[in-house]
Amino acid sequence: MTGAIVEARGFGWGHASRVKPALHDITFRIEAGEKILLLGESGAGKSTLLSGIAGVLGGEDEGDFQGTLTVDGKDVRDLATFRGLVGMVLQDPDSQVIASKVGDDVAFGCENLGLSREEIWRRVPEALDMVGLDLPLDHPTERLSGGQKQRLALAGIIAMGARVIVLDEPTANLDPVGVQEVTAAIDQVVTRTGATLIVVEHRVDTWVDLVDRGLVLSSSGELLHDAPISDLLIRHGAALAQRGIWIPEAMLPEDMRITPEKRTHSLTDPALLTKELVSGWSTPIGSPRNVQLPQGAGTVITGQNGAGKTTLALTMAGLLKPLSGQVIVPRHPGHPHAWKSADLARRIGFVFQDPEHQFLSSTVVDEMLMAPRVFAAGGRRRWPWSTLPEAGDVDKQRAMELLERLGLAHLAAANPFTLSGGQKRRLSVATALSTTPDVLILDEPTFGQDRRTFLDLTQLLRELCTQGTAVAAITHDELFGALLGDHSIEVLP
Repeated sequence: MTGAIVEARGFGWGHASRVKPALHDITFRIEAGEKILLLGESGAGKSTLLSGIAGVLGGEDEGDFQGTLTVDGKDVRDLATFRGLVGMVLQDPDSQVIASKVGDDVAFGCENLGLSREEIWRRVPEALDMVGLDLPLDHPTERLSGGQKQRLALAGIIAMGARVIVLDEPTANLDPVGVQEVTAAIDQVVTRTGATLIVVEHRVDTWVDLVDRGLVLSSSGELLHDAPISDLLIRHGAALAQRGIWIPEAMLPEDMRITPEKRTHSLTDPALLTKELVSGWSTPIGSPRNVQLPQGAGTVITGQNGAGKTTLALTMAGLLKPLSGQVIVPRHPGHPHAWKSADLARRIGFVFQDPEHQFLSSTVVDEMLMAPRVFAAGGRRRWPWSTLPEAGDVDKQRAMELLERLGLAHLAAANPFTLSGGQKRRLSVATALSTTPDVLILDEPTFGQDRRTFLDLTQLLRELCTQGTAVAAITHDELFGALLGDHSIEVLP
């Protein structure tokens, strides 16, 4: 296997529902076997460009394609000749697992390419070996960690013979061990195969030693810089950090570095606590847990992938019934899972790991006003949504203030599903805040955020703590944990 040339000439793309294009007049040439880090602030069009290179932008009804974009000289829109050239690994490890067994999952793409059975099962073990997954072919995929699932996805595209590998923040949802596993596997794969590598990532230090060159997109979707990665960081590091790109802190002037404050916080009475809580969907995950979320404080929930952090959080938030034990909110009687939905939403806000799980409306501003409108209807849901009462002026003002704080006001009329990953995440946080709950629980709130939006989001959460809200966040981000955490909960398997 060898890499393939990727070339753009005047390439642009505009979503059908947007006035301004996501990308405009992009021109570059990536040589076969080059390793590229694609940078830019949240919403700059990085994922859109990756989707274009992978040939999955969609047809004419989904957007406007300008200029040319080719891989190995083949137009990315000509699926008949383009098929199999590019393999893509996404942010969410779970979204890419297809089969129930490891071997079948790796074989899936090869089967779609019409390869013979003999050839498929020759390639599958080779691909698993290349990414360092020393597991039986019949090993259940449900038992894999997040890092193992990302390596499994990588094995699948290697088995297909992809000559270009594109990675869209592949370590964003992983614990530190998973990050090391995935980056080491990718380094080994591109070294052994010669494949062209293009990585989208906000945290430059994760990839700086593995790539040759950096491409930087501006906030308007144009190519701002194209240079060897070392030159890029030395010559433009401070300017890029001001744009929101996560330059290694050691490369920045002292006055630009992020230094967590050493806070002394006397923990108050709990806003929420558990007693011998056992959580799980059908079988218990972990031992009984006794934890507290102090009122007016930030709580960081940590633990390795698969330890049960999300399941615990869903149970505390009243979205999953405990298998045994109790969730207690001292200010309100009863058990959260048994409350009426309107009461639950007013008291406990929850931000899912996948933002799209929360979206119900066709515009960003309507999404912000959905909960206030449901509350105005007395907590009764109605269909169609147009029959709900109009939101009041106070609700509208708060919605726009939150959008402004989180850098989303200019997207008020956009469809939530067309936002970038980082923008979707901030919108999901904003919708949870629109109801001013007593307790706010967030699952990985900072993934997909550039340096600037990360700081804005963290400051907003700290302000909520100051105002008396109990904020709890699942995170693998040590910096975020240091900035938010007055209190911590480590979830063990």
